[in-house]
Amino acid sequence: MAQMNPTVGAIEYNTKKIIRFAEKARVVKADLVVFPELAISGYPPEDLLLKQAFIDDNLRALKDIAKTIKETAAVIGCIDREGDTLYNAAAVIYRGRIRGVYRKMYLPNYGVFDEERYFCRGDKPMNIVVNGVKVGLGICEDIWYEDGPATDEAGAGAELLVNINASPYHLGKDLLREEILSKRAIDNNAAVAYVNMVGGQDELVFDGRSMIIGSEGERVVEARAFKEELIVTDLDFEGSSKPVKKNKGVEEVTLTAKKVSVDRSLPIPKALLASLSNKSSLADDPLREVFGALVLGTKDYARKNGFKHAVIALSGGIDSALVLAVAVKALGADKVTTVFMPSKYTTKASVRDARDIAENFGVELKEIPIDDIFGDYIKLLKPAFKGTARDVTEENLQARSRGNIIMALSNKFGWLVLTTGNKSEMSVGYATLYGDMAGGFAVIKDVPKVLVYDLSEYVNKRGGKELMPPIPESILTKAPSAELSSGQKDSDSLPPYDVLDAILKSYIEDDMSIKEIVKQGYAHRLVTKIVAMVDRSEYKRRQAPPGIKITSKAFGRDRRMPITNRYESK
Repeated sequence: MAQMNPTVGAIEYNTKKIIRFAEKARVVKADLVVFPELAISGYPPEDLLLKQAFIDDNLRALKDIAKTIKETAAVIGCIDREGDTLYNAAAVIYRGRIRGVYRKMYLPNYGVFDEERYFCRGDKPMNIVVNGVKVGLGICEDIWYEDGPATDEAGAGAELLVNINASPYHLGKDLLREEILSKRAIDNNAAVAYVNMVGGQDELVFDGRSMIIGSEGERVVEARAFKEELIVTDLDFEGSSKPVKKNKGVEEVTLTAKKVSVDRSLPIPKALLASLSNKSSLADDPLREVFGALVLGTKDYARKNGFKHAVIALSGGIDSALVLAVAVKALGADKVTTVFMPSKYTTKASVRDARDIAENFGVELKEIPIDDIFGDYIKLLKPAFKGTARDVTEENLQARSRGNIIMALSNKFGWLVLTTGNKSEMSVGYATLYGDMAGGFAVIKDVPKVLVYDLSEYVNKRGGKELMPPIPESILTKAPSAELSSGQKDSDSLPPYDVLDAILKSYIEDDMSIKEIVKQGYAHRLVTKIVAMVDRSEYKRRQAPPGIKITSKAFGRDRRMPITNRYESK
């Protein structure tokens, strides 16, 4: 199983990577090597699929790959075309030729997926015969349905069901996958080889965790999360005589009738072997899992978009501290610059904390006070503001001053600006457009505030080889504040974050009404206020940078609400 990290649109790059993985599989004399969904094009290619040249390049690459495939058969995710119709497909390659093409039969069209916009459904299950063993093929969504192609393929004699995937991460997704795969294996009396993509793509992170489930539902092997690797596994079907119950139009492609056994005397290079166990290394550590997703998402967004350096506006608060921890792990301390922009409202504690955390993480710190520029703004606007009272407008001018400075540094040096707003703030609009929202990538955009604290404590408690400099304890314990006015606290405008996050989850992720949320024990007035804040902040979120999805429903391509919207929840 080639758990690879492709780049969307980089067809030549992805092709070379596929060929390298296939060669490694050949070296260990594997009978079959399997690649993720749309491995050639990357996933999701979105409107690149509307470009005929893109489809042509994908098909040309598939033929180039086929020429390199000899002794080891391969199943490779690709785009297939018939006339003007496109299919999400898996090509079967052996001895230099494309022997068959399976077309995805179930197209997801919910959440982050919109495959029906581009692809048509396939209508024929497919078994391939590899050294006498029947192997059924499926692509991602196909395996989620009880009456999907796996049932017909197993009924036609398949002993192994191969399912290739581009399944994006959210917290708890791995347990849901394994539950489904175990059920399919048991129901069909067949092993399941689930091969998933790994890597970051805009808002999405693919976590890998490719796995094989035995016919009794047990986990045989699981690859590491968030790591690219080749998983080499022996499955012995010799001597089995699975009865053929039915064959509902299952296409069968025979690759070879002669058994070619693995040469046990040939040492397998250590570099090809995964760190495998019968239990996921992350299953009992959700904080490590989320942190790993944030790191990979940030690393790949920067790398795949050509950024070699990042810059962060450091406030001395918990959010920018966590973003800094992620950035240093993803890019390295020498590739991260922090900027501290104090005003007359910045507390001495924040000054100390900003300097301390920059020193702890070994990153460059630039201090650029904003009092002068803020004063110039006030002076400039005084005639226009004549006769009005000071309000949040003046507060936001400070945030926008900082936004201008951080974007100027990005513009001058080509640095990627990592914004520091969390999901709780983005939900209720507790952020300033063209101020603290200004930037290129929103690392913790989908991380609720309570989880921000948990992840920050996790950073401080990590040990061994992954030990990182600690976030100062004072950052973890002080009351959150935007520090845009004297004595300001987040609690002046918002309820405690544990309450806020619970209400937000119910409304945003679970789509509950106000009445349903109130029944959970929250005051009607409070719930109504929060829901109204969420609804009227949609225009802000639409202008925010992309950020990493880690919950079941993230803002952006996952939750799509109209800006002009007069519906009121009750």
